[in-house]
Parts: sequence; structure tokens; C-alpha cells
Amino acid sequence: MKDEVVEKAREWLKKAERDLKAANILLREGIYDYSLFHSQQAVEKFLKAFLTYHNKIFRKTHNIPLLVNLCKEIDRSFEELNNLDLSILFPIGITVRYPVEREITKEEAKEALEVAEKVREFILRKLEL
Repeated sequence: MKDEVVEKAREWLKKAERDLKAANILLREGIYDYSLFHSQQAVEKFLKAFLTYHNKIFRKTHNIPLLVNLCKEIDRSFEELNNLDLSILFPIGITVRYPVEREITKEEAKEALEVAEKVREFILRKLEL
């Protein structure tokens, strides 16, 4: 059973890494709204990898603060993630997929990517997979 859980966590990590790669490519190409979206998706999937690894049930959600809170139930050090500006990722990371009243700037997309990379480092240290 544990091998199955570890494999599922690895699948989440693989998808998260692909989202991070997409965010980098889209940032370079000047497609800032979708770069930000993929940064949001990467963070969401990194958190879900941690939850999966620890057999913590979560519902289908894009809500990053909710996922962080679920992770904190397992490991209080996830409080550190609140030092990052997660608001750059949620809810805006979801709403950018639809027509919005303003464009996402290069600076916002870059900040979202930096946050995603910091979350990635944090999660990978926790999982050691």
C-alpha cells in the first residue's frame, strides 16, 4: 500500500514539474496570464503531492490556502508558506483563464513563478523522494 501512495505522490510531483516548466516557457514568450496560471497549478500539485504522500484526503479544489492548511495539520512548519505572497496565485491564478478586466503583467507572472519555485523547494525537502 505504501508503494502505491509513494507512486501517486510522484505522479503529482511530475505534473507539478511540468506546470513549472510551462510557466517558465510562457513567461519567456510573454504569455503572462497563462504563465501565472501554470505557476498556480504547480503549487497546487506540489501541495497535493505532500498530502497524498501522507494519506491525507482532500477534495477537488484549486484553493491554495485550504491546501496549505491541510498540510499544516500534518506538519506545522507549513506555516512558513504563509510568508510567501500566495495571493499572487489564488484566486487570480484560476480567474486568468477567463476574460478579466485587466492584463497580468510580466512582474506578476515572474513573482508567481518565484513563489512556485520556493514552494517546490519546500515540498521537495519535506518529501525526499
